[in-house]
Amino acid sequence: METNLPDGYEISTDAERLDVALIHRWLSEDAYWALGRAREKQDAAIAGSLNFGLYDSASGAQLGYARVVTDRATFAWLCDVYIAPAARGKGLGTALVATVRDHLTPYGLRRVLLATADAHEVYARVGYAPMAKPEKWMVFGEQ
Repeated sequence: METNLPDGYEISTDAERLDVALIHRWLSEDAYWALGRAREKQDAAIAGSLNFGLYDSASGAQLGYARVVTDRATFAWLCDVYIAPAARGKGLGTALVATVRDHLTPYGLRRVLLATADAHEVYARVGYAPMAKPEKWMVFGEQ
């Protein structure tokens, strides 16, 4: 599968490039799963994760974000995938998720999980599918 990142954009795992204030604003004010998330909590999440920033190649402006919580050996959780509203509809979300998938592939992870209420088609395009046996899984905390 190819990433298909449109021309004029780039994706980086360089944490120094992240606009953490912008990421916090996006997630805490516009992302249904993170509304009201405290800045300190977001900073801690970034510090403990593998981060992916999506940028406009010409201006360097950050247009998207995703993070992965992983041991880099057996398991990963893809979360906080976000594309700025003005940049949506260009295939950037799919390209970002595909880049994350491709970055994780060499680790030989047994599984990569995610949760979404509204973007199933984006993830399906890059190979994600509903759990075959959800009855095997349990959760502690918010559902």
